[in-house]
Amino acid sequence: MPVHKAFILLGSNQGQRKRFLQKATLLIAEQCGSIVKTSSVYETAAWGNTKQSPFLNQAIIVQTTLSPDALMQQLLKIETALGRIRTMKYGPRTIDLDILFYDELIYHSTVVTLPHPAIQDRKFVLIPLAELLSGKIHPVYKKSIAVLLRECADTLDVKKI
Repeated sequence: MPVHKAFILLGSNQGQRKRFLQKATLLIAEQCGSIVKTSSVYETAAWGNTKQSPFLNQAIIVQTTLSPDALMQQLLKIETALGRIRTMKYGPRTIDLDILFYDELIYHSTVVTLPHPAIQDRKFVLIPLAELLSGKIHPVYKKSIAVLLRECADTLDVKKI
């Protein structure tokens, strides 16, 4: 079975935020594949729907044998297991798990779009990604994460905790 490298962003802004990131990381390691590397944890004001608590975010690299759809479905199950309830777009959540990259794949299904379509617009995604692999080239934009971060118009403050 081929092994793939997936970059996943974790986010939480409800309850014990850091604990939710830790629990999600453990469940990903148990159910999705081995975790190769983790970024620092960053705090950011909420993006999109700004009338809510700040988020903690962290990026991880996972080696997995799951297909992109199967990986996303498993991440959704982990979100549910950790109490995520979807009531509104960009709403508060115990945990949010997004696949940012899956190898160099450009892919779209009813389950997942790869690479994640908003990577280049959000500093809270780009900063932890740059910590993991600033030279990674975005397969659509053909620019490194470091260049995308420099060009990003997002003004939200992202601070390492």
